Amino acid sequence: MVTVEADITDLALDGRGVAHVDGKAVFVRGALPGERVRLRVAARHRHYDEAIADEVLRAAPERVTPRCAHFGVCGGCVLQHLAPEAQIAAKQRVLLDNLARIGKLRPQEVLAPLTDEVWGYRRRARLSVKHVEKKGRVLVGFRESNGRYVADLARCEVLHPAVGGNLRAIADLIGSLDARADVPQLEVAVGDDRVALVFRHLQPLSARDRAALTEFGKARGWAIYLQPGGTDSVSALWPDDARLMFRLPDHAIELEFEPLDFIQVNAGMNRRMIERALALLAPRPGDRVLDLFCGLGNFTLPLARRAASVTGIEGEAGLVRRAAANARRNGLDNVRFFSADLAADQRDAPWAKAEYDLVLLDPPRSGAAAVFDYLPGRTVRRLVYVSCHPASLARDAATLVERHGFTLRSAGAMDMFPHTAHVESIALFERD
Repeated sequence: MVTVEADITDLALDGRGVAHVDGKAVFVRGALPGERVRLRVAARHRHYDEAIADEVLRAAPERVTPRCAHFGVCGGCVLQHLAPEAQIAAKQRVLLDNLARIGKLRPQEVLAPLTDEVWGYRRRARLSVKHVEKKGRVLVGFRESNGRYVADLARCEVLHPAVGGNLRAIADLIGSLDARADVPQLEVAVGDDRVALVFRHLQPLSARDRAALTEFGKARGWAIYLQPGGTDSVSALWPDDARLMFRLPDHAIELEFEPLDFIQVNAGMNRRMIERALALLAPRPGDRVLDLFCGLGNFTLPLARRAASVTGIEGEAGLVRRAAANARRNGLDNVRFFSADLAADQRDAPWAKAEYDLVLLDPPRSGAAAVFDYLPGRTVRRLVYVSCHPASLARDAATLVERHGFTLRSAGAMDMFPHTAHVESIALFERD
């Protein structure tokens, strides 16, 4: 196949370098801004092409050697060849570009990016499993970059070390099962004191398979769960009283969770994010706070240590029950939780009609557009928005400024997912 030389001028949102060849945009896997590469076109489209960097002719100063032997094949990471400090700087630029281009806004203050440990940080992951007859063994890992196959991983450098260093042992375990061809997926959840694995299986497991999984868990002190159907079918195999939890030591809080519950993937970044959110929101002892998309109470309970009252709203009823239990377990009686679909109009709900001084929200990628049709109320003086998608933040920021009279005081990126193109951010809005 013909190769061409090109200069890389930018970094795309998915982590690929951007070049222009004969006036046409080309997205180049494995290339970085400032580099000159010899690229090979892998797919042609009407308005752009996709390519692979076969050779780096002039390397960017930010280029580093990837730590992972599987980088470039495994699709779990796309930026290991870029120095971590350059990764978060690029994500900061993506955030500010989205705010300017989509929201027509620039924050009065650009917050210094938040970073933490960049290796072994993933405490939650969904791994694919595939029994490959031709190889005579089971593969466990993320999907390959092309998305079609399971990456053949010996280890993973971004997963929690207890799991990332034992992928082959887990694969060998599954390969020893009678049901080796009927286990398509493995969920990983790591608490402060215990690792949990959830084995999705398409057929009932034999007594021999259940015994093998149990012994594997006992040998490592890991909790083993089985999932024969949907998420509500998960049950503990060993031990039957497993407890998963993580601590927020600065607030004397412990949060218990189930193995498929949403928790922030990066424990260290989560603690730093909570501290920044509280510093920006600056609750006073008499304040009434509304926490939207509250999950297990990750922000709600620390806020309750500082404010008069906090109301948490979450769409998943199971998370609401566990959030309320977490509040009781931590001795907090100034918190209320309600289950509500925040993508629907909730303006007639009693909690939506109440008055609040502060609002914190951490919506999904789709953002919070439906919420801003009826919230925040006139008494809200400050709002902190935690975002996992800069485009939806930019759109919602424009709504808060244009329709609700807020000013975008500050915003900054947070590196919740190092070595990926995922951009997490936080923004503060205030009414004058």
